[in-house]
Amino acid sequence: MVTTDRLLSADDLWAIQADEHAAAASDRRFELVRGELIEMTPASGLHGIVAGEIGALLRNYIYKHKLGYFFAAETGFLLARDPDVVRAPDAAFVAWERVPDPIPDRFWPVAPDLAVEVVSPSDRAADVQSRVNDFLAAGSRLVWVIYPDTLIAAVYYPGGEARILPREGVLDGSPVLPGLRIPLADLVPPQRPAQP
Repeated sequence: MVTTDRLLSADDLWAIQADEHAAAASDRRFELVRGELIEMTPASGLHGIVAGEIGALLRNYIYKHKLGYFFAAETGFLLARDPDVVRAPDAAFVAWERVPDPIPDRFWPVAPDLAVEVVSPSDRAADVQSRVNDFLAAGSRLVWVIYPDTLIAAVYYPGGEARILPREGVLDGSPVLPGLRIPLADLVPPQRPAQP
């Protein structure tokens, strides 16, 4: 457990994670929320399946249309400074015009245009809302929050607008990824084939 009596910076987080991985090839993941270190709990299998499905669909669309970069889970985005906020969404997209040159070798220094959060059973509603607020305050133009147990989604836009999509709903990438439409039903994990 990493403890401290002072607010940490993004550089401190980077060093802590480097030490963790060097020490024992640790799978521990951390985020930084207003200078406080938060350890992320490993997710459920259903979470992983749904996050993988949404990630694959996003990646294929983004690269097919040459729109920018797709980011998988665990990519740290530096969303605020002093105190620092580093968040790692389950999937993200940054458009070409916002990609820094050179590509950063540490945390990504801009908010993603699209951040995707797949909610785990251990996630508290207040924590999920805090993550959404951090992305929007840093400049994300669209945030999708997907609840894998029910396959409903909440879609957030700058300025506080939010929509709830039922299980039969469709995630719409506009205005960030025009033309992208993902039926929530497409995120349902495939069923095991019947045994002969």
